[in-house]
Amino acid sequence: MKQIVTKGIVLSRTDYGESDRILNVLTPDNGKISLMAKGTRKIKSKLAGGIELFCLSDITFLVGKGDMGNLISSRLITYYGNIVTDLDRVQLGYKLIKMLNRATEAHTEEGYFELLDKSFEALNNLELDIDLILFWFEAQLLKLSGHSPNLKYDQAEKKLLEDVSYNFDYENMSFVSSAEGKFNSKHIKTLRLLFSNNLPKEISKVNNLLTTIKDVSPIITTSLSTYIRL
Repeated sequence: MKQIVTKGIVLSRTDYGESDRILNVLTPDNGKISLMAKGTRKIKSKLAGGIELFCLSDITFLVGKGDMGNLISSRLITYYGNIVTDLDRVQLGYKLIKMLNRATEAHTEEGYFELLDKSFEALNNLELDIDLILFWFEAQLLKLSGHSPNLKYDQAEKKLLEDVSYNFDYENMSFVSSAEGKFNSKHIKTLRLLFSNNLPKEISKVNNLLTTIKDVSPIITTSLSTYIRL
């Protein structure tokens, strides 16, 4: 059987038999895979340390004849231990895992792996607000799925302007100018930050950002439910 060495983040673990576990693992180069981890519930298991939740690990597995491979080694690289010290962060961590698990197929691109790892890194930083992390994650998930809003031009293909108010059209994922619009240039700049390549730690340095993020959060959450159906 073919042996593969890669990195992995555990998405879910299911007890199997007396001492085994079935793992759902996200990898950067092999997508989302299912692995049988034999004996990992035994006290002296050498595999157990590398398959905890909220950690990044080196893993080696054998490709099986069916859909499931066999884990033969695991080595912890990074354990984001601060997450489990705060109940709100644990709950958000579980939520992000479930969202990404539902949004990805077996052969998914590397960006999803990087998104989850960077999200754990942000959650591990106790100084970062969890609402910021959540909306950044959701924006990045939309971006990866190819459903980013148009943050440069409005629906009439005119540049978005500083002194114009807008509403948002979910069907076309673009803004529509309106005298009674709910959104202005400040909201659009906030969305540009969330959909940019900047990480939560970098975005958090912007003053009064959280208030504006909560104003634009319906755009992100509604778009997710419309296009990714979480």
